[in-house]
Amino acid sequence: MGHTMAEKILAKASGKKQLSPGDLVNARIDMALGNDITAPVAIQEFNKIGVDTVFDRERIALIPDHFTPNKDIQTAQQVKIMREFARHFNIEHYYEVGRMGIEHALLPELGLVLPGEVVIGADSHTCTYGALGAFATGVGSTDLAAVMATGELWFKVPPTIRIVFEGVKRPEVTGKDLILYTIGQLGVDGARYCALEFTGPVIRRLDMDGRFTIANMAIEAGGKVGLIAPDQVTLEYLQGRSKRPFTPVESDEDAPVQQEYRWDVSTLEPQVAAPFSPANVKPVSQLAGTPIDQVVIGSCTNGRIEDLRQAAALLQGKRVHPRVRLIVIPATQAIYLQAMREGLLEIFVEAQAAVSTPTCGPCLGGHMGILAEGEVSLATTNRNFVGRMGHPKSSVYLSSPAVAAASAVAGVIVHPGEVGEVK
Repeated sequence: MGHTMAEKILAKASGKKQLSPGDLVNARIDMALGNDITAPVAIQEFNKIGVDTVFDRERIALIPDHFTPNKDIQTAQQVKIMREFARHFNIEHYYEVGRMGIEHALLPELGLVLPGEVVIGADSHTCTYGALGAFATGVGSTDLAAVMATGELWFKVPPTIRIVFEGVKRPEVTGKDLILYTIGQLGVDGARYCALEFTGPVIRRLDMDGRFTIANMAIEAGGKVGLIAPDQVTLEYLQGRSKRPFTPVESDEDAPVQQEYRWDVSTLEPQVAAPFSPANVKPVSQLAGTPIDQVVIGSCTNGRIEDLRQAAALLQGKRVHPRVRLIVIPATQAIYLQAMREGLLEIFVEAQAAVSTPTCGPCLGGHMGILAEGEVSLATTNRNFVGRMGHPKSSVYLSSPAVAAASAVAGVIVHPGEVGEVK
């Protein structure tokens, strides 16, 4: 009987011949990540352990991205703790303002997370790296502290739920729509502590940016990890990026899974998650006409170059509705530079959008776009719980960059086809 990707990766990392769901293992960690919210707590706990050095200065990444550039004294102090720790232990991968990016876009861009590896991060959206075929998952700050000291962490091997996307998707349907549809079908806890494995012809035709979006939101369905088997698209993305040798892993055809879903997405239209849950998903046509005050295009979910290209194509030659504020946030400095070279930033500014340096910012209600009481935002981010983007009496809808850009022009939620052609 065969084994799944999750089982194979954890078996290799723990020195076991084979594993089954429910097994407990102690696994070697290939990369550990902390940000400006979680790393300072991890550093405090690390100092209590009493070790003289970190397990590997090249396999720890510290990236202040949630409140940067620092929005106040408290956040400046948080980043100072990270900076001093990185200098003291000569941590190679410390990236701050001007060199940084949103962590889950930056690490793949730099080739620091690779197929077949075990990656942990003190941030729930660490599952993003599953798009590369890595067992990547979020942990608590104390777990990060233990990994920085020992290079190991224990796991319970998760069962696998396989999602097969069949058919041929419409041009306006993106990776964001596929994952929103999935979460709408499963619910926020339908894949609790499971490995969500995404496959099928639609996935194989999807570019890496779309795959990162899907893996990023596996946690929104309760998933431990979101996995996509590496293929030629993956290898081409990694060419010239990867910092270490790697061995791609895929599930055996006869590997038993807890459940399998097969969805033909040929007739699927763009999806929107309404307040106050990522699982409250509806076709865009059912929410068309909903007035909005703000649109945010960015985040670790949808701030990559293909996202910006899609938004710019719909905004070119148009103006944002006078009732709407549009904020565009490229996910990394490299993406910002690429968008500038392609003229995308000019399109955004001429459309009267505000373009920000890379930051998580408004996604978590941090800064750069906080909502007031009663305001409504449409965002390409990943969560829309009560108060997520500001006032507890504000509301957030989640969508793809295409829906977001089109709606920014219309002043209400609309199908992108009503504003322009999506290619």
